[in-house]
Amino acid sequence: MVQEFRVDFITDRYDVDFERIFERIKEKGHKKVAIQLPDGFKRHALEVAKTIRENTGAEVYIWGGSNYGACDIPYGLEKFGITLLIQFGHAKFRADNRTDGK
Repeated sequence: MVQEFRVDFITDRYDVDFERIFERIKEKGHKKVAIQLPDGFKRHALEVAKTIRENTGAEVYIWGGSNYGACDIPYGLEKFGITLLIQFGHAKFRADNRTDGK
């Protein structure tokens, strides 16, 4: 039997602020976003993507490559129209650190 996914399955075990994610996507009008997860969290990738999509209407792409920390940024996502990368990790990273110089 397949277990029905619930957001609280993740939020009970991990410190994930989905409301903040939803707010940022809606506030900035992002239509295509990517999520980058550490290896141990990738098993939840489809559930995370579905939750974000259903609550924001954004298309969500899962980065399947490496994620060794906040410095491991997948470059080139903008070529696919992705305007926001949501990194899940083990430590907080300041939201105002940007790679585009703005």
